[in-house]
Amino acid sequence: MNAEEAVLGRHLRRLWALPGTALGRSHWPPSPGDRVHWHWNYWWQAHLLDCLIDAQLRAPSPARAALIARFVRSVRLRNFGRWTNDYYDDIAWLGLALQRTGLEVSSPLAAISAQLYEGWTSDAGGGIWWRRGDQFKNAPANGPAAIFHARAGDLSRAEAIVDWMSSLLVDPSTGLVWDGFRPDTGEFVKHIYTYCQGVYLGACLEVSNVEAAARTIFAVASHCAPGGVLRGQGGGDGGLFAGITARYLALAAQRLEGESASVARTLVLTSAAACTANALDTSDGPVYGPDWSTPATLAESRDLSIQLGAWMLLEAAATLTS
Repeated sequence: MNAEEAVLGRHLRRLWALPGTALGRSHWPPSPGDRVHWHWNYWWQAHLLDCLIDAQLRAPSPARAALIARFVRSVRLRNFGRWTNDYYDDIAWLGLALQRTGLEVSSPLAAISAQLYEGWTSDAGGGIWWRRGDQFKNAPANGPAAIFHARAGDLSRAEAIVDWMSSLLVDPSTGLVWDGFRPDTGEFVKHIYTYCQGVYLGACLEVSNVEAAARTIFAVASHCAPGGVLRGQGGGDGGLFAGITARYLALAAQRLEGESASVARTLVLTSAAACTANALDTSDGPVYGPDWSTPATLAESRDLSIQLGAWMLLEAAATLTS
C-alpha cells in the first residue's frame, strides 16, 4: 500500500454522510468531532487536494479525477458556501491547489485573488497580512500569495511580494527566512520554520530569482536538514511544514542547474528514503511520523497534517525519479 492509498483509506470520508462529497478527517483514529468534520482544518484540506493532484499527474486515473471534483465541491460546502476565510495564507494555499485542478474554477479563483489583493497594504513597506484584522505580516502568507499571483499571470505583484520578503524577512547572516514582522510594534518574529524557507523558495522560482532560490536551498541544507533529512516540526500545522519545503525543493531541482539543483534533489530523495524507512507498518498501511529521521509511533502520528506532509514529500520525490 502506498502513501496515497494509506492516507485516503484512513482519513478520507464523506462530508456529513452526503453522497458525492469527500473531505479529510483531521485525525486517525477519528474523534467524534472528526467524524462530522467539526474542526476541519481548511488549509490541511488544500494540501490534501494538492496531493491528489500530484498523484493524478503521476498516474492519471478517471476515478481520482472524479474524486478531485467531489473534493473541491466539498470544500465549499463545508465552508458554508464560501471559498475564502479570514486567513490570507489559507486561501492562497487553496488557490494554488485549485489552479492545478484542470476544472472550471474561475469563480473561486476570482474570490481568492480579490481577497489576496485586498491583503496587500503599505504598512512595513508592503506585503500581505497573515489574517484580516491582524497586525502581522509573515512569510507563510506572502510566499504562497506570490506563487499564486505569478501563476495567475501577475508577475508584477509576485515580484513585489518577493522583493518585500527579501528586504525584510531574510536573515543576511544565514540566508534563512524569518517567520514575520509586526508593523504596529516593529518586532521581528525570528522563528525559523522549514515551510517559511519552502514558500520563499517557491516564490523565487516563480519570478526567476535564481540567486535567491539557490541561496535558500543552501541555507536549508546547512540549517534545516540534520543528516540530510528535512527537520520535522511536530504535529498540528507543523506536520505540513517539511512536506511543503520538499515540494518546492523538488521544483527547484527541476528548474535550476548546477550545485543548487543537485543539493535540492538530494535533500528531497534523502528525506523520502528516511520517511519510508521509518514509517510504521500497520494493517491500514504505512503511518508516517512527524520526524522522518526517527521511527514513527501511532501516538504521535494521528494528525492528517503529518500524513499529508509525508505524502507530499513522496510525491515530490517521485517527480525526481520517474
